[in-house]
Amino acid sequence: MAERWATFGIDLHLDPSGPGLRRGLTDALREAVRSGRLAPGTRLPSSRSLAADLGIARNTVADAYADLIAEGWLTARQGSGTRVAPRAVPERPAAPTPRRTPGRLPYSLMPGTPDLASFPRAEWLRATRRALAAAPHDALGYGDPRGRPELREALAGYLSRVRGVRADPGHVVVCSGFSHGLQLLSEVLRARGARTLAVEPYGLDVHWDLVHRAGLKTVPLARDALGTRAQDPGDADAVLLNPAHQFPLGGALRPERRAAVVEWARRTGGLILEDDYDGEFRYDRQPVGALQDLDPGRVVHLGTASKSLAPGLRLGWMVVPPWLLPDVVDHGGGSTVSVVEQLALAEFLASGAYDRQVRAARLRYRRRRDALVKALADGAPHVRVTGIAAGLHAVLELPPGTEQSVQRSAVWQGLAVKGLDSFRHPGVTDPVGDALVVGYATPPDHAWNGTLDALLRSLP
Repeated sequence: MAERWATFGIDLHLDPSGPGLRRGLTDALREAVRSGRLAPGTRLPSSRSLAADLGIARNTVADAYADLIAEGWLTARQGSGTRVAPRAVPERPAAPTPRRTPGRLPYSLMPGTPDLASFPRAEWLRATRRALAAAPHDALGYGDPRGRPELREALAGYLSRVRGVRADPGHVVVCSGFSHGLQLLSEVLRARGARTLAVEPYGLDVHWDLVHRAGLKTVPLARDALGTRAQDPGDADAVLLNPAHQFPLGGALRPERRAAVVEWARRTGGLILEDDYDGEFRYDRQPVGALQDLDPGRVVHLGTASKSLAPGLRLGWMVVPPWLLPDVVDHGGGSTVSVVEQLALAEFLASGAYDRQVRAARLRYRRRRDALVKALADGAPHVRVTGIAAGLHAVLELPPGTEQSVQRSAVWQGLAVKGLDSFRHPGVTDPVGDALVVGYATPPDHAWNGTLDALLRSLP
């Protein structure tokens, strides 16, 4: 005979214990009500359902219910079932008072974030629905550690068409953002015996810390008036570059330096990690193709949807040389990324919605950039703006010795903004100078004018 399980009411965890089954059940229910685990008004399972769940006689449950109704712990009314009686619930111990932290400032020009209010919610929802409707049942299993084949195929086509990447779908690995990809690659490099990763002199300390936790040392490359001197990473085992738009100072890696660093990798067996930062957002120059195209065997191309869509999606990708691919897969690959989000992005790419989103965002951010430049020209003409030919941020050069005071002034104006020195690698001994790194893509449209006004009031 098939077992009968509760089909009405709540699932109930009870541990009847004691000299008798009825008494044990009664005590367990009473304690659940007394402790507040069963809140006043909670409807309990029928005696038949609870008896089936516990594997005991229905009369035992009915008798326990009757005892607790008589004691006032439960109530029973025709058509309403058995419920926990109204009563004062004992107060839980007060949680420790959290340490007070400064409130969020009303305006933000922090770099690295797009305008989150512009995320295409309706289009993304439609893509998700279409992708789920068309997905085979096995798509919801564990699947290929490189990621869903639909997304890898869509990414290979897109990257080839738009960024000039030589990408076979079999060599694409889905990851949960750039940091995840960098972590995987750092672990793989360390496992293969690498010790040192050369990095650009300015960048993000969270990335350097991640590399350090994997067991690698980071050493900064030199810099001159033409940008990062990437052509000779010295004794490094690998090098991490932003060739399309060097962060945060701006500018693309010069052609002769691109060729030279690829030649270094061929000569030494080194590996180049290409962070395609802001590669899709350019305004006053022709698009710069991916460095990976010069030698797919020595370059790992990394990209994300963090700026084009939203960082909260946690969607990124790597195009990995065939000789390195097994090691990357063994270290986790795309196994951490939601299959539903992968399928949605694949549909977004295949339908052309991603191209439309990028073009619209490029136009919107160019207008933002132009408005920033004009506002500074009118209200702070002594401030020089650089690094604006591409990307989602600008560098505002300040008088020597004023970076810290301008940041303090910005806080007084309710503006969150970062100084250039916070992006300097600790190994750099000849800093560029005082400046602000202004993420003009960050504010929502309704806060844009107020944010600009706060910035102008902050400047010397």
